[in-house]
Amino acid sequence: MRILVKLGGTLLDTDESRGRLAREIAAVRSSEVEVVVVHGGGKQMTRFLTDRGVESRFVNGLRVTTPEVIDAVLKVLAGSVNHQLVASLVQAGANPVGLSGIDSALTEAEQLSPDLGAVGKPVRTNPQLLRLLTGNAYIPVVACVAGDRQGNIYNVNADQMAVACAAGFEADRLVFLTDVDGVRGAEGRILPTLTPQDCEQLISTGVATGGMQAKLNAATDALHAGIQQVVIAPGAEPGALERILSGEALGTRLVKHDA
Repeated sequence: MRILVKLGGTLLDTDESRGRLAREIAAVRSSEVEVVVVHGGGKQMTRFLTDRGVESRFVNGLRVTTPEVIDAVLKVLAGSVNHQLVASLVQAGANPVGLSGIDSALTEAEQLSPDLGAVGKPVRTNPQLLRLLTGNAYIPVVACVAGDRQGNIYNVNADQMAVACAAGFEADRLVFLTDVDGVRGAEGRILPTLTPQDCEQLISTGVATGGMQAKLNAATDALHAGIQQVVIAPGAEPGALERILSGEALGTRLVKHDA
């Protein structure tokens, strides 16, 4: 089985949470389960920029990315956040390899909009490097930074990066470990299962907005790209990843069609 785990930056902001998640990821990696990790780090980015007097501006939830912000993206996302997670996985007994989408043109992107600056939309992920590493018992740990064949560097939404890598890797499952319990319906209850049509309705009726809207759009893209199952689950829940893989109904499961 091939799985891709996307970790939200909030879950990586403390040593305790990062260490626990690293141990859980290391525990599920086996000869039968190949794992790729993609991570965000928006909270850490904002803090880094604020400390340096740089205001973060967002358009439709995406950070306007100036050359100054790209420098911070490389220092924080591909630097400290990535390496801290890699170090935690090493401590947990795994064999992680820290990467970004720039490495070996792992994920190629194009500019999303001139108004956003160097914000990129992933257009392809070249899976050879991921397969080479996972096939030899390594865990690729990918920061959400991408490039193109002209040498440009792009800041990429971590959910979109996860979908691009999962599609290229031909993952059987994509698991978003987040700081929420799952997807909530209009009455506030966690919805155990959703189809793309359900997601569209939640968005069109204004139930899912902001970050959850972006996550549902990404999950729908993943299903259309051939990923059989996407799970949005609480990363703060102990043992969440192993419980999901064992079939426990934790968080919200997204499938292409109703069972």
